[in-house]
Amino acid sequence: MSLNNFAAIDFETANMKRYSVCSVGIVLVNDGVITDEIYQLIKPRPNFYSSFNTKVHGLNFEDTIDSPEFPSVWSEIHHKIEGLPLIAHNSPFDESCLKAVHELYNMNYPDYTFYCTCKAARKKFPFLPNHRLNTVSEYCGYDLKNHHHALADAIAAANIALKVF
Repeated sequence: MSLNNFAAIDFETANMKRYSVCSVGIVLVNDGVITDEIYQLIKPRPNFYSSFNTKVHGLNFEDTIDSPEFPSVWSEIHHKIEGLPLIAHNSPFDESCLKAVHELYNMNYPDYTFYCTCKAARKKFPFLPNHRLNTVSEYCGYDLKNHHHALADAIAAANIALKVF
């Protein structure tokens, strides 16, 4: 399979609820080249952060108190990814977040096609010690310096996708 046009996507969540998206990173790839990067903080509903999630990504209540909610953010993004396959590292998580937040706001969920760079990396690079995003991205030549920042993770996933698909 060869994917040269896609959108890599990554969500961070405020708490253990999949609909609690608090940031999104998207990287658009056209003809095998990154052409656009999008990062947006999102005010989750409710704007409640678990200490565990805050430790992972560093975001908290104050960071998103003045941010737009998901429907407003998605209205600016969805047309840019329309018709493109979506790529994510551990795509079942990101896909479930996207579905859950669409459901929370009673929004129509388009039939997005997701591909998982983690699953593909396990097949292509079985010799790696693990298949975490930072390990695979380093092997693929991308130095992930800000792991768990949605845009940094989306850029890493895009770089991996260009090697594994």
